[in-house]
Amino acid sequence: MLKIKLARFGKKHQPHYRIVVNEARDKRDGKYVALLGHYSPVTPKELVIEAALYQEWLQKGAQPTPTVAALFKRFQSGNPFPAKKAKPSKKAVAKAAAAKEAAATPVEEAASTAEAPAQETTAPEVTPETTQA
Repeated sequence: MLKIKLARFGKKHQPHYRIVVNEARDKRDGKYVALLGHYSPVTPKELVIEAALYQEWLQKGAQPTPTVAALFKRFQSGNPFPAKKAKPSKKAVAKAAAAKEAAATPVEEAASTAEAPAQETTAPEVTPETTQA
């Protein structure tokens, strides 16, 4: 059975893959029947697939691996590697929350100190009857 799969090339820690048609039981990096494109996951990311050849091999019965099928779906979208929005780190989020909390507490303290003098507590009166026990 023919598979459309990734064959790894490139140096250590610098992978580069070829998208190839190969017998399912053959070695990953061995001889292949057809070359359909290439994929480089390191910066700058690059994905090139010849869509016509890919569709042709699918019609002939070749089965893509899940990874290759996902890559082809990304390739068809037109923008396979969209830019991600920068998210603040956990530390930055914690700092912002602490600053927000610190800004809110002086207002509450001022309000509570303004109410404190108005609420005077009176000591219970001591009568001679209560002291005789």
